[in-house]
Amino acid sequence: MKDDGRMSRSWRVLVVDDERIVRETMAAWLREDGYAVDAAENGDAAVALAKDNAYAVCFLDRKLPGSMDGIRTMLAIRAVRPETVAVIITAYATVDTAIAAMKEGAQEYIVKPCNPQEISLIVERVTRLKRLERANLVLRNRLLRRYEFRDIVSKSARMAEVFDLVRDVAGLRSTVLVQGESGTGKETIARAIHAEGGAPERPFVAVPCVALAESLLESELFGHEKGAFTGAVERRRGKIELAAGGTLFLGEIGDISPRLQMDLLRFLQERTFYRVGGTEEIAVDVRVIAATHQDLREGVRRGTFREDLFYRLNVIDIRLPPLRERREDIPLLARHFIERLAPETGKDVTDLDDSALARLMEHDWPGNVRELENAIERAIVTARSPVLSADSFRFLQAPVVDPRPGTFPGGQSLAQIEAEAIRATLANTGGNVKRAAAILGIDRSTLHDKLKRFGIARNGTGTEE
Repeated sequence: MKDDGRMSRSWRVLVVDDERIVRETMAAWLREDGYAVDAAENGDAAVALAKDNAYAVCFLDRKLPGSMDGIRTMLAIRAVRPETVAVIITAYATVDTAIAAMKEGAQEYIVKPCNPQEISLIVERVTRLKRLERANLVLRNRLLRRYEFRDIVSKSARMAEVFDLVRDVAGLRSTVLVQGESGTGKETIARAIHAEGGAPERPFVAVPCVALAESLLESELFGHEKGAFTGAVERRRGKIELAAGGTLFLGEIGDISPRLQMDLLRFLQERTFYRVGGTEEIAVDVRVIAATHQDLREGVRRGTFREDLFYRLNVIDIRLPPLRERREDIPLLARHFIERLAPETGKDVTDLDDSALARLMEHDWPGNVRELENAIERAIVTARSPVLSADSFRFLQAPVVDPRPGTFPGGQSLAQIEAEAIRATLANTGGNVKRAAAILGIDRSTLHDKLKRFGIARNGTGTEE
């Protein structure tokens, strides 16, 4: 039952035995089957070979001379070649020796004197499995490429519409407003627009508006002159100047102060600005893409966001659906993150099973794609096997379901019903505002506003102090 020589030439086998006749005989058998074979007489030589060559299978005598026996040699080889299948060779086959070898990571063991047919069957079985793994990886990568657009993975019809819109607007200089919940990938979409624009080498400058105080954000955006304020020891160009000719991305634009809203409006109208403490008017050609998780129309209605600025930003509107509304992307994204994160973390994780997929599919993902990526990374870091299972995601909070049907007494206003729904949801989530907002289908900031308006505490009872 020899493997096809054309297929087996790509597979290498290592034989480690201190008896020359054994290793030479085994090597000859395997070469007849078409495999490339190396041989070593001790653990040190075997590890040195493994550092320079990738082996599909390594046959190791359990008793080797020197400081490393077969088990220690196997562990040292697995440290540099975790994909290599280890087969322990023993002269005395007992249950204890087999169990000891398997506990340390050996996939097979054989007994001396070695049977050529048994050796051929083992290598054939291993290489057949590895060919299937390679084919699956090729198919998976092909599938990912089919559903990949500028580092964004999706097969959702709604996201396909977003991709089409990105392509349509990429070559324009119009201002774009990207709206979506936290973690949906707003900056990634902005970078896709920039890259699709035909000149990806031009600067892409991102400013996280929510992370900076008003005075710092003003200096960050517009720059400052020497002596403009305490600590301004030299002139500094702002992010708007640094983005000249390219794209300026303003993250969480809904959080900027009224004064900065006015300054930004002037820049968008005139395409000119002054550095902080400066008198020279500076003109810059830059494309602006803004993003927010807030409902800016609601902000306009409440008077917290300028209406004229809203319309300046909302020339082209791109809305990103939350992950719970495109659950068909969860398996695709999960495997995409495994392929990217497993090598980065140094863990030999290759896939996830049906139980893991079921667990991921039932989670609400209030943190969206970012939360899923973090969950996959945590599962990989703590994984004890190459395939993630439902147990790998035990840290995910199980959905809270109230078994009692929701009923509201008659004679209540819509506001009273809304307040009651918020109280019940907060009670079910243990006061977790982020999760409650996800369940209610509103932004967290909107929920905070409603808590204040209705006088509801985070535990769902009493009033918010």
